[in-house]
Amino acid sequence: MMILAQVAESIVPTGLYASSTMELKWLLCVTLLILGLVDVQTHDVEEDHGDDVIDIEDDLEDGVEEVEETKPEASSPPPSPKVTYKPPVPTGEVYFVENFDKGTLEGWVLSKAKKDDTDDEIAKYDGKWEVEEMKDTKLPGDKGLVLISRAKHHAISAKLTKPFIFNTKPLIVQYEVNFQNGIECGGAYVKLLSKTAELNLDQFHDKTAYTIMFGPDKCGEDYKLHFIFRHKNPKTGKYEEKHAKRPDADLKTYFTDKKTHLYTLVLNPDNSFEVLVDQTVVNSGNLLNDVTPAVNPPREIEDPDDQKPEDWDERPKIPDPDAVKPEDWDEDAPAKISDDDAVKPEGWLDDEPEYVADPDAEKPEDWDEDMDGEWEAPQIANPKCESAPGCGTWQRPMIDNPNYKGKWKPPMIDNPNYQGIWKPRKIPNPDFFEDLEPFKMTPFTAVGLELWSMTSDIFFDNFIICTDRVVAEDWANDGWGLKKAADGAAEPGVVGQMMAAAEERPWLWVVYILTVALPVFLVVLFCCSGKKQPSAAEYKKTDAPQPDVNEEKEEGKDKADEEEEEEEEAESNEDKQEEKQKSDADVGSASQEEEEDEEEEEEDGKPTSEVKTKFWCSLSRSGDHVGGPLVIFNDYIA
Repeated sequence: MMILAQVAESIVPTGLYASSTMELKWLLCVTLLILGLVDVQTHDVEEDHGDDVIDIEDDLEDGVEEVEETKPEASSPPPSPKVTYKPPVPTGEVYFVENFDKGTLEGWVLSKAKKDDTDDEIAKYDGKWEVEEMKDTKLPGDKGLVLISRAKHHAISAKLTKPFIFNTKPLIVQYEVNFQNGIECGGAYVKLLSKTAELNLDQFHDKTAYTIMFGPDKCGEDYKLHFIFRHKNPKTGKYEEKHAKRPDADLKTYFTDKKTHLYTLVLNPDNSFEVLVDQTVVNSGNLLNDVTPAVNPPREIEDPDDQKPEDWDERPKIPDPDAVKPEDWDEDAPAKISDDDAVKPEGWLDDEPEYVADPDAEKPEDWDEDMDGEWEAPQIANPKCESAPGCGTWQRPMIDNPNYKGKWKPPMIDNPNYQGIWKPRKIPNPDFFEDLEPFKMTPFTAVGLELWSMTSDIFFDNFIICTDRVVAEDWANDGWGLKKAADGAAEPGVVGQMMAAAEERPWLWVVYILTVALPVFLVVLFCCSGKKQPSAAEYKKTDAPQPDVNEEKEEGKDKADEEEEEEEEAESNEDKQEEKQKSDADVGSASQEEEEDEEEEEEDGKPTSEVKTKFWCSLSRSGDHVGGPLVIFNDYIA
């Protein structure tokens, strides 16, 4: 804008600069607005016709097909790219792997057990499992294990290729879950079933021994990501559940967005652990420090037989025994007293009750006075009191009593006999042990899902148990990564996502409006604000050339007159050159005379406080432009 203004000032005559600048600003403002509208219209057209170019989602839903080589017709466009699903293959040694792409439950055992201490109607593990694709799959051919029933107990398990023994290699457990219908109350966790002689997958139930339980669980508004392991007490031989600390991350999105999420547990021989969701760490810690209850019990415990002495004084403060109640302390003074300065408002209706019988009420036809008693009309507010300040007997309002002190109590002082809070003495813990390698847990030989859910259609896929993190990551990229890519290709653009977000959070519309309106307002303000022209008084304070009044009048002349003036100016250019040379000579002589005068004044010692002003004038006439010599007027004002 500043560059345009400078160009305009150099081209347009001084008298016409103001109007030209405003015209340029208005032109720029209109141009910006037109460009904005064209850009928005173009964006809308692209969105409207985007589906006509490539509809990835529709292509994905048509099925999994290899793009066959065909002879394209001259008039038909090339075929759209299609995503082909390829079952993941493990790239290293694994203890268990399952992608369900065979379409059967081969290798899995459905439980026939019953829960103890439960009604027979719901005690059976009769929940249904199926192997099928997701309802809204973007990868046809990708199948998984689906929990079909709701409000039923489900149990299914499968053997590992070989038992997992905790020694010098880490444990990595990974699988995918999709809550296709969201989740009200239920879990999607897995259990690694301990290697015991009693293990029978046909009777897998909630009390079957497990080594680790891992995965998402939700009920109400409590969103959990379990990592629980059973630790064996080396002294007693009993097992106790140890719960990892809760993740700091917000887990709600994983339960509500109806997307497939990847859950990973990494357990290292140095007792460190990591819990990841979608290959991002959401929880980490150490088995010795970050589980509850702690793996190792305390070395000392409180003596259960120790008792507090009767004379033990735990009071840090006591009433001052030497304090005396002041003589003027009135304990009987009321907290509230009537306001003696109050005056009854004018118009108060003393003889009118606050409530009167409803004159429009009628006794019900089925009213039995012998059974119900004498009927009385219900009470309503007295209509006469509506326009009055009040009705009934007027009473003075109550105010706080300035003399009220309440019951006297002696002040509190430090207790000279204070002994602190009593605690039982510490004794060595008879059950103390120290296990510095809790990683070495009970070996497990099977993986199982034992779940209760109030929501159906929970989708499981791509289980893997291994010891190499690279193998697990490759498996994830070939399975979950492909799902993520397909879902991302089918998602709406940025504008669609913004609209969807605004539907869930209406307050975002305010943000969108402000984001668009504020720049437009600033552009309009910048483009349409005029430049303030200096006043005549400001011109007089400087040597800047002031526009001639005649020039402002000449703005309204015809274009033909201006052309005639330009021709006359062209004819007089030669005369101007000669006159300019003469003027330069006059200027030189005048300057020499001024210097001589100044030297004479300095020699005479006269003060040089006079103000020297110079006026550069250019002679011009309407319709007959005459370029005269520049005349220098030297005026000295005492």
